[in-house]
Amino acid sequence: MDNKAIYKKTIGFSLWRVLWDFLATVAFFGFAIAGFIVADKASNYGLVGLGIGAVLGGIAAWAILHFVGYTYKAGQIAMMTEGIVKGKLPENTIAAGRKVVKERFGTVTAYYFVTGAIKGIFNQIGVGITAIGQAVGGDTGGTIGSVISSVINTIVAYLCDCCLGWVFYKKDEKPAKATLEGAGIFFKHGKTLVKNLGRIFGISLVSFLVIGGIFGGIAYLILQACPDAMAALQNEIIELFNNAGEAVPEVFQDLLTLNIACSAVIGIIIWSMLHSTFVRPFILVGVLRNFIESGKDYKLSDKDMDELDKKSKKFAKLHAEA
Repeated sequence: MDNKAIYKKTIGFSLWRVLWDFLATVAFFGFAIAGFIVADKASNYGLVGLGIGAVLGGIAAWAILHFVGYTYKAGQIAMMTEGIVKGKLPENTIAAGRKVVKERFGTVTAYYFVTGAIKGIFNQIGVGITAIGQAVGGDTGGTIGSVISSVINTIVAYLCDCCLGWVFYKKDEKPAKATLEGAGIFFKHGKTLVKNLGRIFGISLVSFLVIGGIFGGIAYLILQACPDAMAALQNEIIELFNNAGEAVPEVFQDLLTLNIACSAVIGIIIWSMLHSTFVRPFILVGVLRNFIESGKDYKLSDKDMDELDKKSKKFAKLHAEA
C-alpha cells in the first residue's frame, strides 16, 4: 500500500477523533460560558465565574481526550504501521486498531507511560542542545540553541508517533524496551526524518494560513454580530484590571481589537484541532514509513544504547529499568 492508500484507509480514526475533540471543546466552552453567566447574574463577577468554568471545562475536556480519544490516535498509528509493514489492512480498521491498542498496552496507564517516556527523552535532548549553545556562545549561542530547540520541539510529536509506531511494529517485545529501541533508531538514522522536514513545516504552514484564516474570519463575523456580549466581556476585563490597580492593555481597551484577538484565538484553536486530526496524519504516514524502513534491518548495539544513556538521563533510567 502506498501512503495515500494507507491514509484513506485510516481516515476513519480521524473522523472519530473530530467527534471527541468536538465534545471536549463543547465541554470546555460550555462550562466557561455557564460559569460567566451564573456568576455575572449572581454577583456581577462574571469574569471570575468564567475562569472557574474554564477550569472545570478543562478538566472535563482532559478526561474525554485522556480516557477515550487516545484509543483512536493510538489505533490510527497502529494501523498505519500495519499498512506499511504488511502492505494491507483489515476491512474494519477501527475495530482492529482499538483491539491492537488494548492488546499492546492493556491499560490507559501503560499507554501514557510509554508516550510520556518518549516525550521525556526527546525533550531532554532539546534542552541539552540549548544548554550547549549557551555554553559555547553566551547569550547569542543560547538564542541559537533555543531556536534549534524550538524546531526540535515542533517535530518531537512526529518522533513520538514514530516511536509509538515502532512499539506496535515490535509486538513481541515489551513496550518499554521497544520505546528505547525506537528512540535509539531515530538518533542513529536521524537523516530519514530530515528528508521530511520541508514537508512537515510546509504543509503545516499552508494549513495554518488556510484553516486558521477561514475559521478566524468566521469567528470574527460571529463576534461582530454579538456586540452586547463582547461589550460585557470587555467591561469585566477592564474592571478586573482596575480593581488590581494595573493599567488595562490596549488590546482590551478597544472593542474591535478585542474582537480580532478573540477571533484569532478561536481560529488557532480550531486550526490546531483540524490540523492534528486530518493534516498531520497525512504527513505522518510518510515520516513513519521512512522511520520503519530505516530501522527494521538495523540492530542497536550496546554502544549505541550507551551513547544515548549519556545524552539523556531519562533514557538512561528507562534503559536500566528495562
